[in-house]
Amino acid sequence: MKLKNTIMKKLLVFLFALIIAVPVFSQINFGLKIGASTATVPTYDITTGTNNIEALKDAAWGFQAGAFLRIGISSFFVQPEVLFASNTYEYNVTTVSGTEAVKQKFDRLDIPVLLGVKLGPLHINAGPSAAIQIGSPKALIEDPDFKEMYRSATFGYTAGLGVDLFKKLTIDARYNGSLSGKFGDAVTIGSQTFNLDSRQPSFTLSVGFMF
Repeated sequence: MKLKNTIMKKLLVFLFALIIAVPVFSQINFGLKIGASTATVPTYDITTGTNNIEALKDAAWGFQAGAFLRIGISSFFVQPEVLFASNTYEYNVTTVSGTEAVKQKFDRLDIPVLLGVKLGPLHINAGPSAAIQIGSPKALIEDPDFKEMYRSATFGYTAGLGVDLFKKLTIDARYNGSLSGKFGDAVTIGSQTFNLDSRQPSFTLSVGFMF
């Protein structure tokens, strides 16, 4: 909860700073977007005794929807977004009671802040992304060690490219990755510790409309 509050406070400060800086920018667009994502299915190394968790697929589809603000000057832009995202994974779970097909659903808020450059109708962007877990995914077996995936808030990164059409329509393809493999489970900046994203990598394809 403390980390969630910290993220929201920092987001509000960032948005307030953007509002103050509005006169500096030559173009500001608000937009809505929706998209599909495919993510590697998480695997659990739990095969002791009668407990076993087996993923039915290597990857699964999900969706995302939300809003964004594109603030540009010349060919450069900053684009913060707030997106609701959901992914559902399927497993065969074997316990002392037998084998059962179980679905595990992850709902979250993704908040990427992207820096980009326009190359004609094309654009490239990348930046940090916060993920805030909504609710708690279903436990696949009794008292599993899922704490890494149940973290309430984590940080990763997003990078991709896209195309703008008719000055209104924007299409993006992105890769969403984890920072934990390079920097460990968390980083400390000043007196604040930030948990790094340990979720599976994913690709997203989205369509947005700018007003």
